[in-house]
Amino acid sequence: MTPPGHPQEEGFSLIEALVALLILGIAAAGLVRAVESHIDSIGGLEQRAAALWVAENALAELALANGAAERQGAPVAMLGRMWQVDVRTRASDDPDLRRVDVGVRPVGSISSLVTLSGFVDRDRPAIAAPSGMAQR
Repeated sequence: MTPPGHPQEEGFSLIEALVALLILGIAAAGLVRAVESHIDSIGGLEQRAAALWVAENALAELALANGAAERQGAPVAMLGRMWQVDVRTRASDDPDLRRVDVGVRPVGSISSLVTLSGFVDRDRPAIAAPSGMAQR
C-alpha cells in the first residue's frame, strides 16, 4: 500500500527490465542457431540435388551413346560447382544389359554425394538424329 498523498508508481523496475532482456537475449540466440542450422541443411539439399542432376545427365549420356561416353575422371560443371563423375560398369543377370553405377562427388572430395544406378543396352546401336535434322 502506498501512503496517502503519494501517487502509486507504475511501470517496471530496473531488475524486471533486465530479466526480461536476458530472457529475450537467450531466445534470440536460440533462434539464430536454429536459422543457421536450417541454412546449412538447405545448402546440403541444394548440393545433393545438383549432384543428382549430374548423375542423371551422365546416365542419360551413357544410354544414348551405348556406354561409349564414359567420362572417367572428367570433371563436370553444374550450378557453379565442379563435380567428379565416377562410372562403374558391370554385368547384369540379363545378358543384353549392363549395370551402370554413376557416383558423383564434389571435386576434391573422397566420397560420393550421390550414386545412381541404371541399365544400358549392351549391343544397341547409337541413336541417329531424326530425318530432316542436321547432325553436328
